[in-house]
Amino acid sequence: MNFENKLISGLFIKRYKRFFVDIKINNKIITAHCPNTGSMYGLLKKGNKVWISKSNNPNRKLKYTLEIIEDNYTKVGVNTHSTNKIVHHALQNNLIKEFDNISEIKPETKFGLNTRFDFLITDKSNKAFVEVKNVTLSRKKSLAEFPDAITIRGLKHINELLKASKKGYKIFILYLIQRDDCKSFSIAKDIDPNYAIALSKAVKNKLKILCYDCKFSSKGIKLNNKIKLKI
Repeated sequence: MNFENKLISGLFIKRYKRFFVDIKINNKIITAHCPNTGSMYGLLKKGNKVWISKSNNPNRKLKYTLEIIEDNYTKVGVNTHSTNKIVHHALQNNLIKEFDNISEIKPETKFGLNTRFDFLITDKSNKAFVEVKNVTLSRKKSLAEFPDAITIRGLKHINELLKASKKGYKIFILYLIQRDDCKSFSIAKDIDPNYAIALSKAVKNKLKILCYDCKFSSKGIKLNNKIKLKI
């Protein structure tokens, strides 16, 4: 996934009203849109280096968007709108080895009355629903974790995927770790025990879990290496 424009670096000041962050750039404070509704646990430290993008849309109220926060010298992608773009690029370019011979990729596919999964992937013999989760949390060295707050939406997706499995679909959750300093991934049971229990049960009922980290460059963010799963 390539950035629309060259990113601008600055320093994090504060987050407020959930969707607003103040960033210091060349001794000037600007307000940017925060596209991440999660807690961003451990990242929102005053003085952390950040990168923001500037929109080409002249009608947009907030011209800037928070893209990356640096945590202990590691870049962390916090724009959740980029997550599916990164995975879509990976699917189109055969970067996810679990999916080969893909004949069709359908983003944002409806299932049931009130659910949309991130991708419906079709190959010669199967159809698979893939739900993607953005991961930024790392509390221990080399370990990525999800979630960083209680996730009712995430719990719903697990239950809906199990319903899809009963209808003959293969089911996957792909945890996209938008950082490159982690060697393994685990569920943060202490943050959301209900999610951890539900996921463990779902794995015993045909749910497959994939974990990949990301590679950062000045041009964009790309899916990188498969990460070891610890559940």
